[in-house]
Amino acid sequence: MHEQPRAKWVLAAGAAVQLLTGIPAAWGIFQKPVMEDYGFSRGQATLGFAILVAAYGLGCLLGGYLQDAKGPRTAGLLGTALLGGGFVAAAFVPQGNAVLFLLIFSLPAGLGSAFLAPSVLACVQKWYADKKGFATGVTGIATGLSGAFLTLFVRLVGGHLGMRICFGALGGVMLAVCGAGAAVLRDPPDQSAVQAGSETDLPPKQMLRTRQYRLCVAAVALAAPPVLLFSPDILSIAAERGLAEELAQWCVVIGSAASAAGRLACPALSDRLGRKPVLYGVYAGLAAGTLAFAFAGGWLVAAAYAALTFFYSGGAAVQPALNTDLFGLKHAGVNYGFIALGMSAGSLLSYAGSQLLPMGARHWAAGACALAGLVCIALVKPLNKSR
Repeated sequence: MHEQPRAKWVLAAGAAVQLLTGIPAAWGIFQKPVMEDYGFSRGQATLGFAILVAAYGLGCLLGGYLQDAKGPRTAGLLGTALLGGGFVAAAFVPQGNAVLFLLIFSLPAGLGSAFLAPSVLACVQKWYADKKGFATGVTGIATGLSGAFLTLFVRLVGGHLGMRICFGALGGVMLAVCGAGAAVLRDPPDQSAVQAGSETDLPPKQMLRTRQYRLCVAAVALAAPPVLLFSPDILSIAAERGLAEELAQWCVVIGSAASAAGRLACPALSDRLGRKPVLYGVYAGLAAGTLAFAFAGGWLVAAAYAALTFFYSGGAAVQPALNTDLFGLKHAGVNYGFIALGMSAGSLLSYAGSQLLPMGARHWAAGACALAGLVCIALVKPLNKSR
């Protein structure tokens, strides 16, 4: 680990950026007011969420290339412009124009969040090369708490002034905070220390040909349905199962807190126990959480949903460290981007499932995906053992 004071500043800046990028975790609080203020159907609002997450996966790839070529600051500042600009633009979408909403909000906001993610993750892992799980966990706490912050922001600003002003105000906050954080990001000056102890540094073309890559991207895709099949509708699900509407909103806040805890605990634990053992627990937890969620009522809905967000976010925070363990740090940004394509696939799969499957079938599908992801992780072996 680099002991220069700048390492702590980079970590703090990365956490500040991530505090405003956890939109998927909070979309449940956006869904209903977006439908009401913009005149969208449930399917249109959910598609906006699905496109945003799919764009995130693609953006991680593009942002990874930019991060590796031009450095984390350039990628981060461009991501800030896309993210904040998308939110500001959403304030001007005409009533009922779902296509324009997708084009000027969902796509740029998803891409912008993704440009920021590999910039932060790759940068902090390089500064904390011997404590990658810890560094990922610290920034992950901010990502998890992002859902709680956005929930409170939407309730206070959107509830009183409407979603258009809320989107514009959020865009301004994102441009200021993420822009300042991205400006601090910089790779460590001593790159030899980053590579110390690394036996493998695969460029993207070689990584894509490995069995390990295919298994990892499949596992990432399969982790999404246990949460994304339900998160856009979590408020209505909670209300249908016995929670009053004003209390149902706390499901998002509680889920966000659990997400933050998962993003801290799982990667830190993986530094001690190993990445794969922790990921076994993550996918087993997703399967068990899906089963509990299927039968939960009242406040148990919030508890079961919190379990799902804990394990989903914990796995998402461990995966970047597993990637660099397998494929090295030299090309961490773009290699992470290729892994994140699994998020795009998982998002689109979840959207299709949420539109085509009744609620009972969604639970079965989510549990099956979690178990299939567990099998994928079990089959991943170090590169030197698979040759």
